[in-house]
Amino acid sequence: MGHIAIVTDSTADIPEELTERHNIHVVPNILVIDGRSLEDGKGITRQEFYTSLPGMKAFPTTATASSGTYQQLYQRLLQEGFSQILSIHAASLLSGIFNAASLAAQAFGQCVRVIDSHYVTLGLGFQALAAAEAALHEPLENILALIEDVRQRVRVIAMLDTLEYVRRSGRVSWAKAHLGELLQIKPLVEIRSGQVVRLGEERTRRKGIERLLRHLRDLGKLERLAILHTNAEDEAQRILDDPRLDLPVKPFCVNVTPIIGAHVGPNGLGFAAVVR
Repeated sequence: MGHIAIVTDSTADIPEELTERHNIHVVPNILVIDGRSLEDGKGITRQEFYTSLPGMKAFPTTATASSGTYQQLYQRLLQEGFSQILSIHAASLLSGIFNAASLAAQAFGQCVRVIDSHYVTLGLGFQALAAAEAALHEPLENILALIEDVRQRVRVIAMLDTLEYVRRSGRVSWAKAHLGELLQIKPLVEIRSGQVVRLGEERTRRKGIERLLRHLRDLGKLERLAILHTNAEDEAQRILDDPRLDLPVKPFCVNVTPIIGAHVGPNGLGFAAVVR
C-alpha cells in the first residue's frame, strides 16, 4: 500500500492541532487588506479581522494561492516519499482554488488527484479529516469512496447578521435583489453542491438562532459537528451547550477563516455537520 499525502487549503478551517495530528498539509489562501497581501493566518488574527472589518475603508478581498505554490508542495511531498497525493479543496463554483491546484497537478500525472469538495469551511474540512484518518491504513480506492460518502452526508448551514458582505462580494446572484428590504433581516443560507442557497430569513437575531438550532436538531444523530462563527463565540458556545442536541464525540467551535468571513461579515453563526 502506497504512502498517501492529504493536502487541502485554508478554507477547510481544520483546527491546527488536528492538521498536525493527522499530518494534513494546508496551503494558505491570500487575504488582501488595504492593498497588503497576507497569507491566511499571518499578520492579523481572526478576532482582529472581524473586529476591524466594519470600519475598513476598502472592502478586503481574497485570492487563491498560485498554482506554483501547489506545484512546489506536490513536488516536495513526492520527493519525501509519498507515492500518491489527494488534494481536496473548496467548492470550485465559489473559488478558484480547485483550478489552481488542478493546473499544478497536471505536471505529476496520476500521482496527484485533485478533488472538488463542493463545500467550504468544515464541510470541506471533514472530508479532508476523514481522508487523512483513512490514509494510514486504507488503499486509495477506499479513501476516494470514503470522501464521496462523507460529502453526501455533510450539511453546512449558517445565519448571517447582514447580507451586505455577501452582496459586496458579488459571488451570490440572489443577494443583489431587494437590497433595502434584505438589509433589515437575518438570512439563513445553506451550501449545496457548491452553491449558496437561501433558506429564508428571520426579522430578529434571536429568531434566526432558534431557526438555526431547529435545522441542526432536525438532522438527528451526528458523526461530526463544528459550530462555526465569525466573532460570535458566546452564542456559538451556547448552541454547543443546548441540552436538546444529540452531540457526536468531540464537537468543536471555529471562528471561521477571514478568507470566508470577508464574504460573510462579522457575527455570522452556523454549523457544519456530518449526519450518521
